[in-house]
Amino acid sequence: ASSQGFDPRTVADAACVMIWGANPAASGPHTFEHWFRDAPGMKIVVDPLKTETAKAADLHLQPYPGSDAPLAFALLHVLHRDGLLDRAFIADRTVGWEELEPLLAECIPAWGEATTGVPAAAIERAAHGYGAGPSLLWLGQGLQRQRMGGNVMRACALLPAVTGNLGKPGAGIYYLNGFAGAGLDDGYLTASHLSHDVPTISHMDLADALADPARSRALVCWNMNVAASAPRQRQLLQALKRDDLFTVVIDLFQTDTADYADIVLPAASFLEFDDLVTPYFQMMLSAQVKAMAPLGESLPNQEIFRRLARAMNFSDPELYEPDAEIIANLVRSTGLVESFAELAAKGSIPVSPEPRMQFADLTFATPSGKIEIASARAEADGHPRTPLPLADPRPAHGSLRLLSPASSFTMNDSFANVRKLAHRAGPPAVALHPDDAAMRQLKEGDDVLLHNESGELRLLLTLSEDVPPGVAYSPKGRWLKQEADRANVNILNGGMKTDMGESSSVHSVEVAVSRV
Repeated sequence: ASSQGFDPRTVADAACVMIWGANPAASGPHTFEHWFRDAPGMKIVVDPLKTETAKAADLHLQPYPGSDAPLAFALLHVLHRDGLLDRAFIADRTVGWEELEPLLAECIPAWGEATTGVPAAAIERAAHGYGAGPSLLWLGQGLQRQRMGGNVMRACALLPAVTGNLGKPGAGIYYLNGFAGAGLDDGYLTASHLSHDVPTISHMDLADALADPARSRALVCWNMNVAASAPRQRQLLQALKRDDLFTVVIDLFQTDTADYADIVLPAASFLEFDDLVTPYFQMMLSAQVKAMAPLGESLPNQEIFRRLARAMNFSDPELYEPDAEIIANLVRSTGLVESFAELAAKGSIPVSPEPRMQFADLTFATPSGKIEIASARAEADGHPRTPLPLADPRPAHGSLRLLSPASSFTMNDSFANVRKLAHRAGPPAVALHPDDAAMRQLKEGDDVLLHNESGELRLLLTLSEDVPPGVAYSPKGRWLKQEADRANVNILNGGMKTDMGESSSVHSVEVAVSRV
């Protein structure tokens, strides 16, 4: 399951760690400093940008954005050619290998270099390092946020499947570790029996949904600054201005979105109430211990919703269960400690004394109980039966591929209003490779305009060889009200959906760059 990856403690038994499309140096500095740096064996990072994580690796593969699937197939070709496949595992624990295997013949390292920009020798070295195993594979959340992101994730996830890097010490795949690993009773926590079968709305369609009175008469936005974080920014802001859209924002701060609200309900911070925490990475259960009373009229989110339920005359008892009772029941369901007080005294505890083995019984949550390299369910949903070695076309007419991951100074757009951090982040900027700047007769410090059919954005130009040719890099997360043009990088995001899941393909945005 995507919410339960390998146990990071199993790195002690790994001969190779491969991080593909993630940058823990920025998104999880503790993980970078105290896990990745200390990991034994070979460290491989796959990322178009030369991030701090990539610089700390033994080998950095730098594919052009959108070419991750061909790179995975080139690695598979070498594994296949050089006898590094686990044939017994493939036969016993997978289905569909015979459909995919013929695709590997043409995916030679030279083809991989021509398609991805990664040198053939580096492809071979990475395949040998990973294939020798046991190996851990970390697929980053940003990796899927491109137009063929579903195909990319399916292709990259083939690596542990065909090398048998599952169900044994030092092996596994990680996308996210959620609360399932701690044994929390998610059915109780979500009270899914109260949910009705209502349609969902992709954030890619949010601007349209909010602009149409027949589709939306009210918006309740909590713990999110959609004005700054959603695509199609111009259309979204226009929709938020609707006089007949009743907007409620629940937040700690007067965000860009709160400026459009009819009612703002002040939320308490995590310092102001008790809670349970399950990290994204480490398999731990932690106590969030109240340090102070909520300020002013602020309330924890859950208390706000309890009061809303009462005002709306809902009678379901689950809607009124107090925090202390919820926490006590959840703690008991884990079997790890007897009470929240015991957990608070310990701070954080591992979910098991020894590293937990991912897929220990080598059964998988598929109709066949095996890894479905060829998937009938994918085919029924209109996707190819197997992943394919497809790359996005390169930008035309001198455009660049825009990458906008989170800044190392903020957590998405959280903390962007902290003056000290805003000062350290500096003015909004875009980084280009020196060759791309010279081609456009641009130099360091120029004011430049990024523009496409969705919008335009003025930024300060910086030059960096950490950015590959053909790519523009500008971190996300800036608040609109703090920018001179009251816009951020999402004004360039047209809301294109990924091939699977109707998710964001923000890293497939293309822009032209010119001098202001």
